[in-house]
Amino acid sequence: MKKTSSYIVSIIVVLFLICLSSCASKKKLYYFQGNETILKEVYKYVPTLKPDDLLIITISALDLESTLPFNQQSPYNANAAGSESITSTNPRLKTYLIDENGEIDFPVLGKLKLGGLTRSQAMDFMREKLRVYIKDPSVNIHISNFRITVLGEVSKPGTYTLSNEKITILEALGLAGDLTIYGKRKDIIVIRDKDGNKTFTHVDLTSNEIFRSPVYYLSQNDVIYVHPNGAKTNSSAYSATNSVFISLAGIILSVISIITR
Repeated sequence: MKKTSSYIVSIIVVLFLICLSSCASKKKLYYFQGNETILKEVYKYVPTLKPDDLLIITISALDLESTLPFNQQSPYNANAAGSESITSTNPRLKTYLIDENGEIDFPVLGKLKLGGLTRSQAMDFMREKLRVYIKDPSVNIHISNFRITVLGEVSKPGTYTLSNEKITILEALGLAGDLTIYGKRKDIIVIRDKDGNKTFTHVDLTSNEIFRSPVYYLSQNDVIYVHPNGAKTNSSAYSATNSVFISLAGIILSVISIITR
């Protein structure tokens, strides 16, 4: 009987120590906690064109010949410091870099200030300018170098070039393979360049208030940084603590074994 009791006590002690050393709050891992009612006031964001954006601009009309002076092509490949680049859709399509004044130099039309406009506004603006030369022109503008960077405790950190100029922080984290178990979900930092200054915005993924955050939608060149949580930063301390627990368990089991002989 004593032997059976000692085994039961031993099992209870071991289970208690294991739970004590490894338990973690599941609540810290859950996203979007709070009222489950659908939020009506999701932050509204419309991306605007800004300096260093590299634009692909395509002009079209029924009279194709009238569009030729505006659809200049180039065989050259240049980086973001230049005005020309080879694209995946058209290897000879010219691109236009928005300069520090928010302007591009466009064939025939000359200097055009597009910085600060949305894509839709920029297309309407250019369409009006082109009506002088083309009947019923159509304008399409695409940002070819829209990129974001995800760093820290994610599965696939890196810089991602996107075809869509409207992306949320959740979609960006999805591209990076989501947070690892060591990612600090309550304090994600979004670093944004605004008027030449770096802004740091903290986001809590465990709260549904994230949908109202001004950085819910990302801007060109945003950087997302995921802090390591306590389990990662204090891993060495945890290892030492676990060793203590294991040693303590061994001592307790030895004492129980001696007492119950």
